[in-house]
Amino acid sequence: MNLESELLRENSRRQADRVVAWVGGDRRRLKELMRVFLTGERVPAQRAAHAVGIFWEKHPEMITPYLGRMFARMQEEGIHDAVRRCVVRGLQCVEIPPGMLGPLANACFEYLSAVETPVAIRCLSMTVLARIAEKEPDLWGELRLVIEQHLPYAGAAFRARAKQVLKVSLLRQESIEREKRERS
Repeated sequence: MNLESELLRENSRRQADRVVAWVGGDRRRLKELMRVFLTGERVPAQRAAHAVGIFWEKHPEMITPYLGRMFARMQEEGIHDAVRRCVVRGLQCVEIPPGMLGPLANACFEYLSAVETPVAIRCLSMTVLARIAEKEPDLWGELRLVIEQHLPYAGAAFRARAKQVLKVSLLRQESIEREKRERS
């Protein structure tokens, strides 16, 4: 299969599923899909993002070696939003390497704060930031502040995700304060 040609043939879930089926568990084929996703032109990378996202759900352990390059790719200037959305969506469900926590938190705070960022990426960024804050509790306050600044102007999707994240944030903050009192 000429993967790039196949990706450009049709932009649909069915086509993405075909590509994922073609990759199967074959690391060489995955490497080819990731090459298009990580280095391809704008449209082929966009189409590959759909297949990568589906594959990531099925085989997260096979994607792990690519996390650093995926993170770098999502930050490239002019990259299609589908690539960013794919990476941020996947990162909400996997163990984030410790060395990536700070830079990823910075990127997600940028996405969350920028009103021109598509709402899906902003909402996914909230979840990733909440997962990072589980490991770095000092981030809860900043995350709450940013969310609360945007809530008055936000649409339904943003508000719904914010409600979930703020609930967890308040519970975690209460737990942290309780632990501090017990230590005193």
